[in-house]
Amino acid sequence: MSFLNNPTFLLFLTLALYAMGIYLTSKKKWIIFNPIIFATAILISYLLVLEIPYDNYAQAGRYIDFFLQPSIVALAIPLYLQWDKIKKQLFPIVCSQFIGCLVGVISVVLLAKWTGADREIILSLAPKSVSTPIALEISKTVGGIPSITAAAVMIAGIFGSMIGFKFLNMSRITNPMSQGIAMGTSSHAMGTMKAMEISEKYGAFASVGMIFNGILTAILAPIILNFLMPYIS
Repeated sequence: MSFLNNPTFLLFLTLALYAMGIYLTSKKKWIIFNPIIFATAILISYLLVLEIPYDNYAQAGRYIDFFLQPSIVALAIPLYLQWDKIKKQLFPIVCSQFIGCLVGVISVVLLAKWTGADREIILSLAPKSVSTPIALEISKTVGGIPSITAAAVMIAGIFGSMIGFKFLNMSRITNPMSQGIAMGTSSHAMGTMKAMEISEKYGAFASVGMIFNGILTAILAPIILNFLMPYIS
């Protein structure tokens, strides 16, 4: 039974569970069958029950990590196809991204402080709305805990991809550009992937939100946190 903790088998199991989550989501439309939640919950249970060291799984996960990078770069294709429309709306897009960055950082900081979180936890949560590589670097810069930041980024992405479009539709925001940018801004790559499921147009606008929010958060988060430091210390 040694094959059960073999990295190759663990890689196959990860992909199989994710594919099963996609299938069940398409059939049942239940939030619990979200591919990421479904695969993560079963994989954690699998590793715990069989007492498989995380290092074994990390060997399998590195192949997935490798392909994540080109998959993000590939988002430039739909972005290029919609570039003419984006250029015409560049100023309002930049303004909305600036406001989205401020709201994203300040809201989570104040909410964490209000619920009694420690200073390090607050600093770790601040960059939760950008993709993991950027968020981890911001977390290190401001004195946060990278592992907590990574978890916060994942939760923000999962939560946003599950309810983002439903919330936007309920609020009667139906413009594809507005919806796509909102998803990319709040839920980074996961929100962008969800937008891509609807159409390349939505995916392109979500890419804009993800890219601009990543850049602005990297620049502004340390400044915002420095300004808020008297309130969170």
